[in-house]
Order: sequence, then C-alpha cells, then structure tokens
Amino acid sequence: MAEQYRNLPLNPLRAFAIAAQYHTFTAAANHMGISQVAISRQIAILEGYLGVQLFERRARSVKLTEVGKSFSREIIGLFHDLEMATHRVLRNEREMVVHLRIYPTLVHYWLSPRLSRFYDAYPGHSVRLDTTVQPLDFRGTHLDLAFQLGQGEWGDARCRKLFDETIDVVCSPAYAERFNGFRSGADLAHAALLHAKYRRREWDLWAHAADQRLPDEPGMIFESSLLAYGAARDGLGLAIGQIDILQDELDSGRLVRPFMTPVKTGSSFYLVWPTVKSVATPTRHFVDWLLSLAGEPREFFRQPARE
Repeated sequence: MAEQYRNLPLNPLRAFAIAAQYHTFTAAANHMGISQVAISRQIAILEGYLGVQLFERRARSVKLTEVGKSFSREIIGLFHDLEMATHRVLRNEREMVVHLRIYPTLVHYWLSPRLSRFYDAYPGHSVRLDTTVQPLDFRGTHLDLAFQLGQGEWGDARCRKLFDETIDVVCSPAYAERFNGFRSGADLAHAALLHAKYRRREWDLWAHAADQRLPDEPGMIFESSLLAYGAARDGLGLAIGQIDILQDELDSGRLVRPFMTPVKTGSSFYLVWPTVKSVATPTRHFVDWLLSLAGEPREFFRQPARE
C-alpha cells in the first residue's frame, strides 16, 4: 500500500474535483477542454484506485455518492490552493518585482546610494521597500526578501551573511573639534550622548570594550538610528554608529570617528528569504547583486549581468 501512495493519480483526482464542483461530466469536460468520455474515464480510474464508487451513473446524469460527497469536500480546497499558489508564482515571475523588508537606516545610508547600479544592471526589475520594524515572519506577507540583523537564525528561511555589525562613536567634525578631538577621557565626560531607542545597550558595549567611562547625563533618545545619526551629523552630540552602513558619511567627512575604536557586537547583517515558496528570478538577481556588493560569493547565478 505504501508504494501505491507514492503514485497518486493526480489527473483523475483533478478531473473528479472539477466534476464534483460542476455536478456534470459535460461541464467538467468543457472546463478542462477535454471530452466527456475522457472525464468519465479519468473518474473510473480514480474509482478503481480507491476501490469505491464516487458517482452514480444514470441515463442522462450523474450524482455524487455519499463517499463522493465526503471526498470532494476534502480535495476541492486542496486543488484551489494549488492553483492559487501556481498563479502567485507566475505573477511574481511576470512582475519582476522584489518585495524587500529593510531597516530605514539601511535604506537611507547604504541601499539608496547604490540602488541605481542594480537598476542599470537589471533594467525592468523593481524593488519595493517595506521598512516595518517588527519580528520577521514571512507567513501572511508578500515579502520576497528581508535585510535582517541577527545571528542567522530564522525559521522556514534561508539566509546569507553580508557583513558583521561593527560599531564606533561618530559625530560631526565641528563637534569633535569643540571637545579637542576627544583626546582625553575628560572630554568624553562632558559630551552629549545620542541614543537610538532600541539600541541603547550598544553604548555600554562600546564603553566596556574601549575602556571608557560614559557621562553621567542620560543624553537624548531618538526613535530610530536614522534620527540619531542625523542629529550627530547636525552637531548635537555623539552617536554609536554602525560603521559599514555609515561608510559613505565617513568617507565624505560629514561624520568622523574621534576615538577610532571599532567594536564587533556579535550580530551580523543577513539577507533572508523564505523556503516555503519558490525564489523568483528578480529576487535571485537581487540577492546575487547584494552579495557581490559585499564581496561575498553569489548564491544563484555564476555569471553576473552588466554591473
């Protein structure tokens, strides 16, 4: 019996599901684009496989048996779900859109300045951004991909690391000059600290690793790292910066690192995509492009497009 279940008669099952919905073999045949005789033959095959009668055949009509009614209720929904899943895959392939969840800070400081290069390499592709900050769960969403900070542990998902999270103190050049470049610990004691609401522990992490004592004053708290970095650039104080994300700001001189004491937090930035659905071509291209951007081996295609 186990061998039999490995060879389910899927075509007869589908023919039965449609015939059960339409209540006639003729209507089912029209729906499937085959003959009424073919429908009858497929259902006979299924009845032989199951060893039960699913339809009562009459001179000019058919009627579901009680077993047929019960069985149809079980499988009609399954075939509907299969069709919907197939349509979603085809639609995603046609749309050439990547639905990406990403932190607002990453969009502003890291992805946006580089995204035009992706569009140049893959004309016709599009990236739609979801900047919701909440625990990642691909179920019940249209997300194709997520940019996440963590240790690489997400359920029902595949992930690839882009780079480790490295932090250091950042501020505007003018603010550093105001405190003599923070050449002594006494300078830090009088500075204003800028905190991102959900990353406040990183000041303590940096201070411990850098052997520095933080000011007693609590400083200012911002809703996001994006706002804290903006305040640091505007000269309001010192912020803990994610160095890889802020590299463009540092290279341009809009921000400086007065202590030059980088600290790894133990977390990393990952690309994460669900394993419960197929990975569409635009998503595969985008994953490979991001990995190449970070100097990592590609995941899906050996040869890049024009980059």
